[in-house]
Amino acid sequence: MNGWFDSLVAWIGTHPLAAGLVIFAIAFGDSLLILGAAVPSIPLLFGVGVLISLGEISGPYAVLCAALGAFVGDATSYWVGYRWGPKLRGVWPFSRYPQLLDRGEVLFRRNSIKSVLVARFVGAIRPFVPAVAGMLRMPLRRYAPASLLAALLWAMLFLAPGWLLGHAYDAVAAVANRLALVLGGLLAALLLMWAAVLYTYRWFAGHADSLLARALRWTRAHPHLGRYAGALIDPNRPESPSLAILAACLLGIGVAWFALLGTVLMGKNEPLGLDRVVFETMLALRNPLADRLMAALASIGDAMVLIPAIVLTLAWLLWRRRWIAAAHWLAALAFGLVLTALLGAVVDMPNPPTAPRGFGFPSIAVTMTTITFGFFAVLIARELPGRQRVWPYVLSGAVVALLGFARLYFGAHWLSDVVGGMLFGIVWLLMLGIAYRRHVARSFWMGPPAWIFYLTFLAAALWHAPRAVDDVLARFTPGPPRIVMDAQTWWNTGWTILPAEREREANQRWPLDLQVAGPLEPLQRRLQANGWGVQPQAGWLETLHLLDDDTPPELQPVLPATLDAEAEVLLLRRPGKDSHETKVLRLWRAPARLRDGTPLWIGSTQTLRYAEPFGVFGLWLPQAAPVGSSSRAHDEVRAALRDLDAVQAPHPGTGMPVLRVRTRAGE
Repeated sequence: MNGWFDSLVAWIGTHPLAAGLVIFAIAFGDSLLILGAAVPSIPLLFGVGVLISLGEISGPYAVLCAALGAFVGDATSYWVGYRWGPKLRGVWPFSRYPQLLDRGEVLFRRNSIKSVLVARFVGAIRPFVPAVAGMLRMPLRRYAPASLLAALLWAMLFLAPGWLLGHAYDAVAAVANRLALVLGGLLAALLLMWAAVLYTYRWFAGHADSLLARALRWTRAHPHLGRYAGALIDPNRPESPSLAILAACLLGIGVAWFALLGTVLMGKNEPLGLDRVVFETMLALRNPLADRLMAALASIGDAMVLIPAIVLTLAWLLWRRRWIAAAHWLAALAFGLVLTALLGAVVDMPNPPTAPRGFGFPSIAVTMTTITFGFFAVLIARELPGRQRVWPYVLSGAVVALLGFARLYFGAHWLSDVVGGMLFGIVWLLMLGIAYRRHVARSFWMGPPAWIFYLTFLAAALWHAPRAVDDVLARFTPGPPRIVMDAQTWWNTGWTILPAEREREANQRWPLDLQVAGPLEPLQRRLQANGWGVQPQAGWLETLHLLDDDTPPELQPVLPATLDAEAEVLLLRRPGKDSHETKVLRLWRAPARLRDGTPLWIGSTQTLRYAEPFGVFGLWLPQAAPVGSSSRAHDEVRAALRDLDAVQAPHPGTGMPVLRVRTRAGE
């Protein structure tokens, strides 16, 4: 979206007054009755805040436009409510969904002034409370001041995050953009799963009686087929509404599963276009700090984590003589594993380039985790009161989302493998869940098995994940570079085809101004003799030290960086002219290899300054070198390596000087 965003910034810079009208329209639409429930104002205002920080829009002008738009939108909703009064309840969509106004009225009757202020910050009722105020004839002299104050506070609060982040974006993105994107993607996956499970369950629960009535009518109209379904929807059984919900979910998700399976089979054993896009996106986000976290999450679907929770919970069920529950759960797990393995053998889907053998469609780990957590949710949810029954399903979805996202991050599966495993697991557990609910009407105390299952899973995950990280990282190490050249070819002309800059984005365009052929030990010894020191790769514990104000800048770690999804193999640093400056040399494996097996490395020299972009933590930020000339760090590295076989020349693509070095063991 860089081109689109650049065009938008250019348009705003040319039409600053018109940009105010756009901001006004966003806030107005967000506040308008009915329309406000559909306008995605939060991400739009976040983007406006970023534009403020970039200097494209005046901050006070944007706040004024947003506040005015919100106030006029609320006033319009107030006028509609005042004009129509109680008749508004007979107008669609309020005639069909009266709860839209009911929620606002409940809040308004508690405290009218406070409700106007509170509702402005609560998206679910924001567009409706002004209409309720008009319906209930709240005097305008009381409504208008409260609405104006609420609109002004709302505009400042919702523009502030983008405004603040924009001020620090260049600083943070220079060293941690991939980490931020990975964490943001993980959070988005969790929120998506949470919303999908929660709102799907609540919709079906709200329509359970309607679904049951329709099913009864269908069985009467189709007596031959209806007698098989009649056992599920006997209105005399209190379990019938929940069985109807499970059956409806089974029908909907089953259709989605077979649609995905048909799409994969018709793809002639090739991954889908969306699979490739997600794979390439995740590959570009690889970075050392996220790698270890994702490796730990990718292991939570391992047998070493799931089996202890399953075995101890089954032991409790058997001890309490819950034979049917134990038998159905065992059947769900055993047949689910067999069916997934058979399906993987039938569907000949090629693995992603980064996936070892044994990974296929659907993902066995995702399928078995879905079945394990999903069927346990079926076991205990019926024992929970009312609306709390959804939470075991939400927790199951969260675990599966974490596992699936981590596996996608490493390229262990295509997106269709993960989604297919999830859908297949849900279909199978729903079938077994319906069978279990049909045969079991007894309640049991769900507290002990819930504590046993979830705590055992958590303990096993915390024990296993740290031990599995190195193995996961080793399995998903990128393969050797595809570009191969002779050593003399590299020395003469081949070095020019290697990248001269690390990133395309301007704020991350680090010069790759050093290329080394041979072992790194001779280079490292000479640099250490000239005051350079090796910094081990910073992990999460070292990164947390950035929050410690008492730690002097020279002891704060330099965050790791990646080149083509690979971590640095060596990071050296040397103190600068003061405590807030340091010079670094980063070396990665080069995106090419020499035919005779000599290792080839590529590096970047930088001068870093210590800064606190948010005022909460510090970061070592790279300083741009003069255009067309080398940095001081580069000059110092060149001076330290002067007795090695080295030559420097400008890169034909950028004009920046690139130092080529040949080393030999024992030098």
